[in-house]
Amino acid sequence: MPGKFSFHAPSRVVFGAGRLAGIGDDVARLAGTGARVLIVTDPGVAPLAARAEAVLTEAGHTIETFTEIKSDPRAASIDAAAGRIRDARIGCVVGVGGGSALDVAKLAAAIASADAPAEHYGLGANPLPRKGVPRICVPTTAGTGSEVTRTSVFTDGAGRKIWAWGEALRADLALLDPALTVGLPASLTAATGVDALVHAIEGATVRRANPMADAPCLHAIRLIAGGALARAVVTPDDIEARGAVQIAACLAGLGFDGTGTGIAHAMGHALGALAGVHHGRAVGVCLDAALGWNAVAAPARHAAVARALGAHCDGLAETEAAAQAAPAYRTILDQVGLPISLADTGLAPADAGRLAALTLAPENAPMCAANCREVNEADARALAERLLAA
Repeated sequence: MPGKFSFHAPSRVVFGAGRLAGIGDDVARLAGTGARVLIVTDPGVAPLAARAEAVLTEAGHTIETFTEIKSDPRAASIDAAAGRIRDARIGCVVGVGGGSALDVAKLAAAIASADAPAEHYGLGANPLPRKGVPRICVPTTAGTGSEVTRTSVFTDGAGRKIWAWGEALRADLALLDPALTVGLPASLTAATGVDALVHAIEGATVRRANPMADAPCLHAIRLIAGGALARAVVTPDDIEARGAVQIAACLAGLGFDGTGTGIAHAMGHALGALAGVHHGRAVGVCLDAALGWNAVAAPARHAAVARALGAHCDGLAETEAAAQAAPAYRTILDQVGLPISLADTGLAPADAGRLAALTLAPENAPMCAANCREVNEADARALAERLLAA
């Protein structure tokens, strides 16, 4: 019998190829007819944002667009978007893009009713305002799960990758349209899909893992490991595969939203801060370095992950089955072509100390604490050395 736990789910998720066509009605339900809408997006998905704008305009809504977003968005971008929401009296915010755009949209919509900047809410230092602007999240990648989580990740003025968390960051609607992910390059399809896989594996194995979170996390693993991600990488216009990975990312978001993530995300965030490594690739290679090490501490949970990954575990003892998780996971990384070596980032084994220290920094400490195996300084250094030696 599991101990006490809680599980939260978003109010509404809709799915379907071409579902973007109904967003005008979605906004009307949340903000009324003829609402003032701010589309928060990044320049890289301008054609997709334009499609959303066209649908919303045809539905009678008034549209403004905010595009001052980069990967690992800055707090200043969130503050600027919140200011636009206030000044233009926006009635609904629509985030269109990857995790960065969705995180900016969620946090800006949440804090626009107050005067404090985004950094005021960083690392949970202060509670978020209770009354925010309604928001819709429309992911154009399949990875972060931000459309259903209560977290927004951003970079503060000191260059730290930090987060805000709270129920106020919950999207009112997550709109999943796999047709919007078709144009994503193969390398980003792989990296974002691996991000979803890492979310699912960590959500099923961290200290707060529980049976309610296991259901979405383990099924997300099955969907990705069952070939959907590999198909999406090789055949970009395979809508069925794209949809399966998008659903997996959303399921993983539902799962880890309540359990948290572990060492792969702590070290992955550190990699992003040190060398600008794309988040999906960063957490993917970090879990590759840590998965076998973690499995020793939580064999039953990692055995379940190994089975979901498709490893042959019949007749194996729990510890033996758990040991199959790491090689099964590496097989998927190889299938989708995720680069394991970080030599191209400028980091070398000599940087292991810096990477370990940043992994244990306050902004990453909660993820280390959630990990199924305790992470001390020596452990962090050993994992960093293993990662940078690959």
